Formats: sequence, structure tokens, C-alpha cells
Amino acid sequence: MSEDNRNTIIFVVSAAVILIVYQTFVLGPASKKREAELAQERAVAAQVAQTNTQLGPNGVSAVAPTLSRDQAKTASPRVTIDTPALAGSISLRGARIDDLFLKTYRVTVDAKSTPVELLRPQGASDAWFADFGWTGSNVPGLPGPVTLWTVESGSVLSPGKPVTLTYDNGAGLKFARVISVDKSFMFSVADSVSNQGGTPIALAPYASIQRQGLPQDIARNGVVHEGAVGALGDGKNPSQYQDRLWKYAKWKKDGIAKSYTSNGGWIGITDKYWLSALIPQGMAPITGQYRVVSESGVDIYDANFVGATKTVIPGQALFQTTHLFAGAKSVPMLRAYEKELKIPRFDFAVDWGMFWFFTRPIFTLLDFFYTQVGNFGVAILLLTVTVKLLFFPLANKSYESMTKMRKAQPQIEEVRARYKDDPAKQQQEIMALYKTERINPMTGCLPMLIQIPVFYALYKVLNVTIEMRHAPFAGWINDLSARDSTTIWNLFGLIPYDPSLLPLIGTFLNGPLHVGLLGIAYGVTMWLTTAMNPPAPDPMQQKIFQWMPVIFTFTLSQVAVGLMIYWAWNNVLSIIQQYVIMRRFKVDNPIDSVLAHLSGKKPQKASG
Repeated sequence: MSEDNRNTIIFVVSAAVILIVYQTFVLGPASKKREAELAQERAVAAQVAQTNTQLGPNGVSAVAPTLSRDQAKTASPRVTIDTPALAGSISLRGARIDDLFLKTYRVTVDAKSTPVELLRPQGASDAWFADFGWTGSNVPGLPGPVTLWTVESGSVLSPGKPVTLTYDNGAGLKFARVISVDKSFMFSVADSVSNQGGTPIALAPYASIQRQGLPQDIARNGVVHEGAVGALGDGKNPSQYQDRLWKYAKWKKDGIAKSYTSNGGWIGITDKYWLSALIPQGMAPITGQYRVVSESGVDIYDANFVGATKTVIPGQALFQTTHLFAGAKSVPMLRAYEKELKIPRFDFAVDWGMFWFFTRPIFTLLDFFYTQVGNFGVAILLLTVTVKLLFFPLANKSYESMTKMRKAQPQIEEVRARYKDDPAKQQQEIMALYKTERINPMTGCLPMLIQIPVFYALYKVLNVTIEMRHAPFAGWINDLSARDSTTIWNLFGLIPYDPSLLPLIGTFLNGPLHVGLLGIAYGVTMWLTTAMNPPAPDPMQQKIFQWMPVIFTFTLSQVAVGLMIYWAWNNVLSIIQQYVIMRRFKVDNPIDSVLAHLSGKKPQKASG
């Protein structure tokens, strides 16, 4: 390979890395956009199960949000929910689960901040709740959203202490609902209807999750999936269930109901970290549906399913059990429920991205290290070491090749000077020199290329997994999923003021110009890594490489601090590996030059 080709390859690889970072952090991954387009293509071919304009098979409709949360809550009598993980209540009007807080998760890193709110009663803004019931044609007296249920047993819903609600429609139908909950986030809703009338009736069970309006903290970068989610299919093998994903904007834009027949599966609505999902019993045949309806000036996002219609003759009863997951998307918990309740692809409620086959193993390894050391920051360091060991032989060959090129640089420059008027002869002599010195210029690009998949996977993991949220590391890092809280503009907190409050420039200092302690550490290690590589022969390429550490310092300072830890630590390990090889080949390196300068000694020439 000619020297010009090698330079071109290095330049193209560098440009590709910059492009990847720009697309990842500015435009959002194009793969997610394509994934949404594919989901829409599948949805167009699906049949629409219902055409009514009101939400829910039993005519649930929106109420204009005119009440405060407390007012909406007190508008109905309630049964308290109190578990180790949850606090809230069940509305007896409609027998809805519509008031829920997550005890073990806080809004901010402050341990005294309020718990995260998940579900909210209808009538308040941003209502989010789960509805259950029965639907049937020409069946009068079915309980609906305003039906007042009676508490038959249980005063507080907690693990091992279910609550039983009943309703008699006065026309021969008696309804019962037994709600139980485990110590985490899974509810079980066992519905029954007893026909005590004189004629058979045909009923189908349904369950619905409604969200009125968009979440206040919806992600704006397009990297994380928020909106419709689920896995529906006709097979018994989990791989035969297809993921159903529509972000809120795409979901609303389509404006049509998307219906799917399925045997079992699950359907729901997700935020970045939180999920409400309905899981029908076993492999029961259902029709799952996603739709958006605007009522009373509110966009209502609805994910529901309707079971098979069955006839109940007088004197008999019909039974249906539905599970409701309402909580944080903890991957180990989702996988445990997936195994226990046989829920297909339940851990895919976490947005692993289109490269899930790489992202999921990275998280599994990271979580394994966490269980051993008890800190995700340390786990990231161990993950980095593991990746370096895995690619050690390949990286070693690459660094050896670059070291040989650096050692042969004087000879290469001599050849260029000798044959400056004969490019063909120049390339011929350089290739002969490469062959003599056993140099393969192509291997110099490998360390950068092999890190890109890990970079993407770890970036995805840090952005979508609840385990990273508010995870501390070191003294000043209290959230690995957020960017570095320190900034150079107040000397990392030594000057008592917030740079973001400065007029005119505060937005920029706290935005694209934000650089923290880890950002500087990364920039220094990247500069050192670049300085240890063979110099580019072209002056323009040299300038590009000189500015890359500065550009990447500002760019990567905006990402999750956990990713910065990985990247800076990875650079340190690479520097150590490359330094050892350069010393073995007796090649000049910037580390020895810096040490000699600090000690006041004249650096010795390692290569002649």
C-alpha cells in the first residue's frame, strides 16, 4: 500500500469517527429512524380492530385536565397501595390503578427529593392510568370509568394482602375484581363476571393503558425510545414475537389505530426509565391495539388489548387474569419476570437499539462486574480492561506496526526527498521499505475501529438502563448517566458561582462550551495517544490531528460521565500498551520527552 493511500485511510477513518459522534449526539442515530419506518411499514398492513372515536372498548373518554393532582385524586374514594417499592391508591370509581409513586427512585440525586411519580388520575394534567373490564355488544350495565365499585375485603393493597372489589349491575350480572401486588412492580388483576340472569351473554375481557399528553421530561435527543412498546406474535418461541415500537411523535403523526392479533405477549407505554405494560394470561388469544385520539384538546395515547369473546350461560361465570407492570425498567427484574411469567422479550422494553445483539451482552458483563464490586463506575473500569484484554493481540500488532512506521519515518522522509520528482518511484521505494521492515500500514487503523462498537454499546447502555441513573462514582460524580457536573469555567467549583447564570455567554458556557474535569483528562490522553502515533506527512492532515483532541474534548464533555470514564481509561491503557512497545523497539516517544523535560535532563535519542 502506498503512503498516500495510508494517509487517505487514516484521514477517512478520522472523518468517520467525527461523523459518528456528530450523528450520535446531534442528529440522533439514523438506525432508530429506520427502525421506526420499518415498524410503520408493518403497521400499515395490520387490520384496524375498532373504529369508534372514544378510547377503550367500553367507551372511555378523556376529561379536560382542569384539576390539580390532589383534587383529581380526592374526587373518588380509594384503596391505599403500600408496598416496599410502591405507594399510591386505587380509584373505586372505575376500579382503576391510577395513582402510583416509586418509593425507591427519586426525582433528583438528593435522597430527600420526592419519589418518582408514575401514574396519575384522570382529570389532572398528564394523566396516566390502567383500566380493566369487559366489553360486549348489546350487554347493558357493564361497569365503566364512572362505575363506583365496593370494597368487599382488604383495606390496604400490599404484598400478600390482596384487595377484592365488587359491582352488581342490578340486571343479573355480578362483577368481582381481585387485585394483588408483589414486592416490586407487578400487579395481578383477576376479573370475574357471574351471569345470574336468565339469558346467555357474550363478553370479551379488555385492558387499557392511557396516557393523556406527553411526559414533561421527554428526551429531546432522539436516542432513547419513548412511546408505544410491546411484543406481539402468534408463535410459542419468543423470537417469533415482533417488537412494536412507535415514538410519541410518530405515533401521533400516523393517527390511525394499529391492531395486531397475538397469542399472549404484552403491550404498553414506556418512558426512558419507566414502563406501564399489560400482560394477558398465558397464551390467550388477544387483539392488541395502539391508537391516538384527541379529545377535549388532549392527545390521548392508548395501548390496549381485547381478549376472545366467550359466552356465559346463566349460572356460570367467566374469568380473566391480567398482569400490570408499573415501575422502573430494571433489566434483571424484567428478565426475572420474563422467566417467571413467560413474557416474550420483556427485557426489550429497554431500548437496546438495532444492535441489541451487541448492546445486551455489554450490559450483562457490566452488571456482572457491578454485582462483584458494588459500584458501576468501577464496573466500567473493569469492563474497559476486559475489552482491552479481548483485543490485546490485535491491538498489539497494530501498535507494533505504528511503532515501526514511526521508527522508519526518517528513512521514509529521505526516500520522499530523493524521489520528490518521481512519485511512482517514490511509492515503489516506500513499499519496498515497508516490506523490508515488515510494516503493514493498514493495521494502524484497527485500534480505533474495534472500539467503535463498544463505544456505541456503552453509550446506549448508559442512556437507557435505569441501573446507570443516579449511580455514583468517585467524590464528585453522583450520576453516571449525566454529564460531568464540574466545569473549567469556575475552576471546578473553587470559584463560587454558576457560569450558566452569566448574561449572554452563560448559555454557551453551560452548553457546547461546557468542559469538566473528566473532559480535560480525556483531551490530554487523546493528545498523548495522537502524539505517539506516526506523524502524518501532509501538513493539512497534521493540523486536523492536532485539533482533534480539542474538538473531541468539547464534544464528548456533553455525554454521560460514565462514557467519559470508559474513554479516558481506555486511552490510558492504550498509552501504557503503546509505550511499552515503543520502549521495546527503542523509538522516541513523548512520555520520555516530557519526563526528561521535567527532570531537567536532555532526552536521549532512542532511534538512530
